[in-house]
Amino acid sequence: MKAREIMTSNPDCVTPQDSVVEAARIMRDRDVGIVPVVEDRSSNRLAGVVTDRDIAVRCVAEGRDASCSVSELMSSNVVTARPDDDVKRIMEQMGTEQIRRVPVVDEDNRVVGIIAQADLALEGPGDKKVGEVVERISEPAGRR
Repeated sequence: MKAREIMTSNPDCVTPQDSVVEAARIMRDRDVGIVPVVEDRSSNRLAGVVTDRDIAVRCVAEGRDASCSVSELMSSNVVTARPDDDVKRIMEQMGTEQIRRVPVVDEDNRVVGIIAQADLALEGPGDKKVGEVVERISEPAGRR
C-alpha cells in the first residue's frame, strides 16, 4: 500500500508570516491538529508544520497573545514522506520518531498530502502492526 492511497490530499496550508489565529481557524474548521507551513502559496514548498500542541505550548502557555506569527511556533525539521512511499515504512518511521502526522511532499518538496495516525487506523494495512505503532507513538516520555 502506498502513501497516496491513505493520505489526505491537498491539505490547507499557512505561511510563516500568517498569524497563529489563521492556523487555529484551519484546525477548527477542518477538524485537524496540524497545518503544513509552506514558504509561500505559489510554490507550496514545505517549510515546516504547526500543531495544536505548538499553539498550546509555545503560544498560550507562554502568555503570548494572538498576534504570534506561525514562524514563531512552527517546527521546521519535520519527517516527510513521498506519495509512492510504502505505508509500512511510514508507520515504522512514525513509531520510531513518535510522531502522529507526516506531511507528504512531491519531488520538489511541495505539499501534496498528509498522513495522520487516524489514517493508518482507518485506511492502513489492517494488521496488528498498526496498533503497535499507534501504541509506540502515544507512549509517554517517561516510559521511553
